[in-house]
Amino acid sequence: MEIKELTRAEEQIMQVLWQLQKGYVKDVLEVLPEPKPAYNTVSTIIRILETKGFVGHTAYGKSHEYHPVISKEQYQNFATVVRIDENRWSIERQGVVDAATLAESGACAEALPILAKSMAHIADKELQKRAALDGVRCATVLQQQEPLLEFLHVLSRQFPHDPEVLYVLTHAYSDLSAAAARELAVTAPTSVPALEMDADASEQQGRWDQAEKDYRKILEQNPRYPGIHFRLARLILSKPSPAPDFTEQAKKELNQELAIDPNNAGAEYVLGELARQAQDLPTAVQHFSKAVKLEPNFSDAYLGLGMSLLAQKQYADAVAPLEKAVKLQPANPMGHYSLATAYARTGRKEDAQREFALQQQAADRAGPGAQKPQ
Repeated sequence: MEIKELTRAEEQIMQVLWQLQKGYVKDVLEVLPEPKPAYNTVSTIIRILETKGFVGHTAYGKSHEYHPVISKEQYQNFATVVRIDENRWSIERQGVVDAATLAESGACAEALPILAKSMAHIADKELQKRAALDGVRCATVLQQQEPLLEFLHVLSRQFPHDPEVLYVLTHAYSDLSAAAARELAVTAPTSVPALEMDADASEQQGRWDQAEKDYRKILEQNPRYPGIHFRLARLILSKPSPAPDFTEQAKKELNQELAIDPNNAGAEYVLGELARQAQDLPTAVQHFSKAVKLEPNFSDAYLGLGMSLLAQKQYADAVAPLEKAVKLQPANPMGHYSLATAYARTGRKEDAQREFALQQQAADRAGPGAQKPQ
């Protein structure tokens, strides 16, 4: 049976029962020193001791004679172990505090091994947070990735909403990302992942020609590498000064992407949007329908499908995709406006009024730069 630690009052009653070996509540009360507690208090404590497994009783009519179930020696052994554990934790805790102090004074080489070893065993939350934050700083300074990742894991698991922790996590993962990028650039500069990384960076910086060169180099190495034709199409459509036939170039890249990866919902969506803008509505409906089939939560594709059906005056058919679009993206004013139009055209006036009101609310929240109904 598991022995539980006693309160001071409970242990005082047990000391009397160990002395008496057996007795009634009044017998225990007589032995207790002055000032004596109330009879009912002693009776309640004995019943608690019985539920904890320390005391048993023999019934004589309505009276109970109590006796110890756990011996004094058994409890003393247990209490000794508890004190040893408490002392051990006290020593370990002081060691963590000392290591954190060392880390904060700049002695990371001495502090880091202690912090890493003790991290999983710290029960004090504030101390655990302090030690983990110090560990992150020291592991970063010493460029020791394995303990760094362990400290980050502890922080993200134990303190997921703490602002200070989130700030440290942001910078730490950013540093890890930068370090991995440098390693990739040094060890495999002409590999597909390195070229892909360079192309991403060039796109973000608006260096369109350099990004296109990197994407073309990837296709030279692997003509069927998934995603690259789609990125080239995106790049062609993003250029501030595109070629006169940029739409046809983009469509060519997108169709090549679908030949490699028929499940690319993004490629189907962009082809649908290009067709919609060109007023080729049947083709737009075809591509948008494929996109939502491939990606059931693709809100923009549902909106494009609904708007294309509206433009073909297929108002009843437009309702379902537009309802899905506003459910997935309730903050988009265009979705509510298009759904309101579909409702109005199918005789659902109250639903239309509600959606027009929601469109206005969404537009007000979005501000001046919000997409205007077309």
